[in-house]
Amino acid sequence: MSRILALYHIKGGVGKTATAVNLSYLAAAEGYRTLLWDLDPQGATSFYYRVRPRVKGGGRKLILRKRPLEEVIKGTDYSGLDLIPADFSYRNLDLDLAETRKPHARIRKLLKPIKGDYDLILLDCAPGITLTSEAVCHAADALVVPLIPTTLSVRTYHQLQDHLTAQGLHRLLRHPFFSMVDRRRSMHRTLVDTLTREIPELLPIEIPYSAHVERMGERRAPLCEFAPRLPVVDAYRNLLQALMA
Repeated sequence: MSRILALYHIKGGVGKTATAVNLSYLAAAEGYRTLLWDLDPQGATSFYYRVRPRVKGGGRKLILRKRPLEEVIKGTDYSGLDLIPADFSYRNLDLDLAETRKPHARIRKLLKPIKGDYDLILLDCAPGITLTSEAVCHAADALVVPLIPTTLSVRTYHQLQDHLTAQGLHRLLRHPFFSMVDRRRSMHRTLVDTLTREIPELLPIEIPYSAHVERMGERRAPLCEFAPRLPVVDAYRNLLQALMA
């Protein structure tokens, strides 16, 4: 059974793209037929996978269904892992969606013809609350939400909960987890221990802070591929297992 998971948070800088890249790599390595859609116009995910961040005709043709989504799927250097690259025109997806009759259902409809070709579809979303993010929420089976153990990151998670409720999506599964955790910092330790009790849906997984994650840009590869023995890689592997369970 195919599963659609959206990597999403209102706040940026929480480790969302690093999580999307490493989860997709590990999923393919585990034998899951995996598709990753880089919906962020900045195109960091596409950069890491050495795929040009360009979609012929731009996002508008996709949204208006003038070009099938399967035509823009690219292979990666890794078996079982495909990518729909970013495009700078994605910055206008909200305007394109607004021209459709049912904008909230559009991304779900775009994915429907190819959903059966994959075991796992990951959507790497740009931060913020937009019409595009709302369409992603309607398409996803669950949201995967990285939280940095800071007051602002946790506050925006509660804002996300309120927004989902207002959109009638209060039943959408949410899988928050702590990202970039540095247990040498007292605030990180305190928030992790406190919020584990306060947020019942919080996954019991911590992705530790690692300077090696920054090398992904230098190597243009998932961390799991060039430094597989690091504790942070074990944490990503545990996260994948929890999500697929």
